[in-house]
Amino acid sequence: MKKKRCRSHPQSGENAAAGPTYVYWGGPNLYLNLTSRCSASCSFCLRNWSWEVYGYDLYLNEEEEPGVDQVVAALEAELGRCTPVEVVFTGLGEPTLRLDVVVALIAWLSERGLSTRIDTNGHAALLNPGRDVVGELVRAGLVATSVSLNAPDEAAYDHLCRPAVAGAYCAVKEFIRDAAAAGIRVTATAILLPGIDVERTALVAAELGVPFRVRPFVDFRASTAGEDT
Repeated sequence: MKKKRCRSHPQSGENAAAGPTYVYWGGPNLYLNLTSRCSASCSFCLRNWSWEVYGYDLYLNEEEEPGVDQVVAALEAELGRCTPVEVVFTGLGEPTLRLDVVVALIAWLSERGLSTRIDTNGHAALLNPGRDVVGELVRAGLVATSVSLNAPDEAAYDHLCRPAVAGAYCAVKEFIRDAAAAGIRVTATAILLPGIDVERTALVAAELGVPFRVRPFVDFRASTAGEDT
């Protein structure tokens, strides 16, 4: 019998298992948390105040970062309940810092007919020098990506996102352009904050040829803080 589609949280954070959280539900989507490390220190990021999302503690120290087998085991336990609309690589770290794990899991999920998305800061090429990151993601079967563009120019981006890698803003735009050209469904996003020129940022997304979405700033005190970077 075909499993039903998920319409809401099959498990609330109140019932979350003790220990590191690798897989968790948010609405009809299943989210994967692979690392708490990031190549930016965005001024608006929830992690400045809390590691809790949908009632789950997402903090992972480096020793707790899961391997492919650990995530697959957690996925199998959850996928037996219902079928998510999407499986999303996100959390409160940058997924492409663990590119090998991401690619392997996308392939595993794609083989099972599940739609995958990466929420990313777009720094992947800088974090994985010498690799055809977009090509690897496409070959694994990635369907969509949501990329944090966040600013209309490099100076505004560096001020807001405080990247730890040089040339980050150019890398973000290149990732968006290359992913869209490769057939990945790309959405560029920006956070709605005072001082952010959303209209000019939308023009950058239009120049890159991708849809643009404004994300509301989420109060860190909200117990069901959303993701979708």
